[in-house]
Amino acid sequence: MIVPALAAGTPKYLDVAEALEAEVQTGRWDGGKMPSVREVARLYRVSAVTASRALQVLRDKGLVRTVERSGCFRVAAASADRWALVLRTTDGPWQAGTRTLARAGFEALARRRPMHLEAEPFALAPGMSADAVAPLVRAAKERGVKGVFLLPSRVSAAETATDEAVLAACRAEGLAVVLLERNLRGEGRPLAADLAAVDDVDGAARATRHLLELGRTRVAVVVASPTSSHHDRVAGYLVALHAAGPNFAPVVIRQPDGLPDAAARLADEVTARGLDGVVCYADYAAAGLIAELAARGVAVPRDVAVVGFDDLPAKSGAEAVTTYAYPAEAVAEQAVRLMAERLAEPGRPAVKVLVPGRLVVRASTAG
Repeated sequence: MIVPALAAGTPKYLDVAEALEAEVQTGRWDGGKMPSVREVARLYRVSAVTASRALQVLRDKGLVRTVERSGCFRVAAASADRWALVLRTTDGPWQAGTRTLARAGFEALARRRPMHLEAEPFALAPGMSADAVAPLVRAAKERGVKGVFLLPSRVSAAETATDEAVLAACRAEGLAVVLLERNLRGEGRPLAADLAAVDDVDGAARATRHLLELGRTRVAVVVASPTSSHHDRVAGYLVALHAAGPNFAPVVIRQPDGLPDAAARLADEVTARGLDGVVCYADYAAAGLIAELAARGVAVPRDVAVVGFDDLPAKSGAEAVTTYAYPAEAVAEQAVRLMAERLAEPGRPAVKVLVPGRLVVRASTAG
């Protein structure tokens, strides 16, 4: 067997898990015994720990089950729903952590209810037409996929065109779609499908109140894209600032996507405006800002306190960032519920379900 290469930064156990899942989807071991941890380690030339974690991923997805003192067995295809998980995350050094966080909720949910989860089933490219996407969606349906969970791209119009093509192809094939975290990119865009998301209004309001309670008087919010999640973060920030009284002037900073010096530009703006508190749209934006401020001799949190969003996995580089944690499992649970309701009632209007997160205070505000 040859283990397919994945994007740089992807953990090796996920590499092995995806290779094993590809074998499972061809019908190999259907209803029968899977290779042992030792056999997987030998076949893929990895450690036993890596092999064990790879098999755990398949268990989390409901593809295999463990029988005490007998080993792992392939779950019969008819015993669980099959979904496709399409994560259109932003390219860059933080992508692996963001994808891991988005997957984690579904994998945790699968421990409690059987499901087959096809991660990244489509090879998508910016600007793909519905005609180009249609065969990919049709093939997924032929494999037994009943619905698609889609985290839309927030980066560009070309990426959004691909998301629109996925939605069109799914509708043509009769596959239900539930969006994750945000609506499709665009100002004032109507809700394109059912949406399960973290409560970004609540998150930004809590983050802003936290900074104000620390005595910060010049607090800004930073966003990057015309998406519902970023709009909601601005709304939550404004609600908290308005409640604090007329002495607090709003400062909304738009950080353009894709600029290699975006963090440096943001640090320049923070120092030029004399800000002492910043709510960033993501942990990685917060971590980049902190590094750039340090290069200018600006201490965090003494001079500027910084909050992010998501609570990215450990070793992501954002471990010291105060953050509004993304409730991955609760969002996945609501997404699966919406999917079941959509399948039962295809004609009902699209709905948006919000799940509250929690503020995790760390060194970037309390050091």
